[in-house]
Amino acid sequence: MLKTKITELLGIEYPIIGGTMMWLSTGEFIASVSEAGGLGILASAIYQSKEEFRDEIQKIRSLTSKPFAVNVNLFPSMRPIQNEDYIEVLIDEGVKIIETSGHEAPVKVYPPLKEAGCTLIHKCVGAKYARKAQSIGADAVTVVGYENGGAVGNLGLGTIVLVPAVVDAVDIPVIGGGGVADGRGLAAVLALGAQAAIVGTSLLLTEECPLHPKVKEALLNAAETDTKVTMKCINAAHRFWDNAACRKAFELDEKKAPLHEVLEVVSGEKAKKTFFDGDLDAGILATGQCVGLCHEIRPMKQLIATMAQDAEKILSRC
Repeated sequence: MLKTKITELLGIEYPIIGGTMMWLSTGEFIASVSEAGGLGILASAIYQSKEEFRDEIQKIRSLTSKPFAVNVNLFPSMRPIQNEDYIEVLIDEGVKIIETSGHEAPVKVYPPLKEAGCTLIHKCVGAKYARKAQSIGADAVTVVGYENGGAVGNLGLGTIVLVPAVVDAVDIPVIGGGGVADGRGLAAVLALGAQAAIVGTSLLLTEECPLHPKVKEALLNAAETDTKVTMKCINAAHRFWDNAACRKAFELDEKKAPLHEVLEVVSGEKAKKTFFDGDLDAGILATGQCVGLCHEIRPMKQLIATMAQDAEKILSRC
């Protein structure tokens, strides 16, 4: 079994963290990741009210008794995010694992969560930011290389360099990702010194993911070259699947368009038309370069167990 400091810290079976996927991160989907032995992470920012957010946390608990986490978002948003409200619910509901991510160190959100006894994971883009997170009380940090789907930062560092650089920079466990789709990728980031891998793109192609079948089919036929990095002009570089919305965002990036123009193209409402209605070009979809390695739709338990088993076999040969 692949036991690491992260599996011990979080109480999970496998060192596999399911990346936060905004509107796709329904309670059912999150529970499926955790029930399969990984760590599912709920996106707090998609909930419009404290009551709706609380209901989703309780739904996850009704579907699995295994650990799960909640992401507190510090990225720019079209809708003002009241993280104080989310944190109040998290503490009330006794959620014990919190991931933070975004443009700023979570200095303001950590004190109440620390006081409540939460385990805190900060997702950042490089060694300097990881050291900052450690200094303010993070229990672990997550870093993802430029191959990653979603936020990639502006450093342009690949996973094979970024992960060991961060491992060397901090004394807390590191979760590594960016291009991890199977057991080979998991074995690679563990060999680089990480204590777990964060995965996202491969989870899109599970039976439990609520992504529309038309979109899943398109991703099955995608190559490793079918993604683009956009939103650099607003200091929020993200990698998306190369569809019409992504290309429009890329054009705006080239023109250094203002924030409101970019957010209009990458808005969650447009993304939902792609996610749930199957409109392949309506909105953006965060997808890593490893989409070219994903060739079948599988149950979540099969995907995660196979990934762990294959990684263990690879590492045993080293």
